[in-house]
Amino acid sequence: MIYVGCDVGSLSGEAVIIEDNAIVVHEIIRVRPRPEQTALEVTQKALTKAKMSFDDIDYCVSTGYGREKIPFAQSSISEISCHGRGAQWANPSVRTIIDIGGQDAKVIKVDKFGYMVDFVMNDKCAAGTGRFLEGMAKVLGVELEDLAALSSGAASPVSLTKTCTVLSQFEVLYMLNDGIDRTNIAAGINRAMAERVSKLAKRVGIREGVAITGGVAKNFAVVKSLSEVLGLEFVSLGEVDPQIVGALGAALFAKERAEREYEKGGIEVKGVNKKRGNG
Repeated sequence: MIYVGCDVGSLSGEAVIIEDNAIVVHEIIRVRPRPEQTALEVTQKALTKAKMSFDDIDYCVSTGYGREKIPFAQSSISEISCHGRGAQWANPSVRTIIDIGGQDAKVIKVDKFGYMVDFVMNDKCAAGTGRFLEGMAKVLGVELEDLAALSSGAASPVSLTKTCTVLSQFEVLYMLNDGIDRTNIAAGINRAMAERVSKLAKRVGIREGVAITGGVAKNFAVVKSLSEVLGLEFVSLGEVDPQIVGALGAALFAKERAEREYEKGGIEVKGVNKKRGNG
């Protein structure tokens, strides 16, 4: 049985294919102008990599901001539930997930089965999200993926005093004009990001077994700073890319829903043109 999870966010789109409770393949791309374009392209790339076609999919669940616009998914589930389920599958000891995406940051508590029991979310301001780091990288004149490396070896990391993303960008510009080394500025940016996310985490409360997911989890400088600020070590997700955890959770929910519907005789085994529902 082939199950697919498709996650369309604000900066990237991910697709995960699972079979027999194992990841077959995954794919990540930058978002396209429309959610359906992102979903179709990232899923097609994953299927091609797995030497499959859309007709091989038994069930697909969509998630992320663009989840309602994905035509080939039978149902959709919030990214909060999907990140919880995906992270706990990757490491059964996970009980708290810090998900830092492009447009928001979330802290999610889950039970031993990976089902969400509580969460807190910041979606009102870009501070503490991937957008914050992306904007800062542009001001520094580097690629987003190079921001962590740039901060390595900083002798005197700066302190950002502004909480607003736009004002923080002006603050960084002033620092550059004053001749402050970009390495120290980059280290200060990563630290500021960690401090903003830590405040969110403390609102919901931290339970033992904390994992970090989302694209920002690949920024080792932010992860290191967040670990220091919270006074804990993050648990490993093994070989699972932290950026695909939402799509992975969606694929796991697809497996669960398909098995339940098969038992009821509600859907055929193959094909993606089935009745769509939400959850």
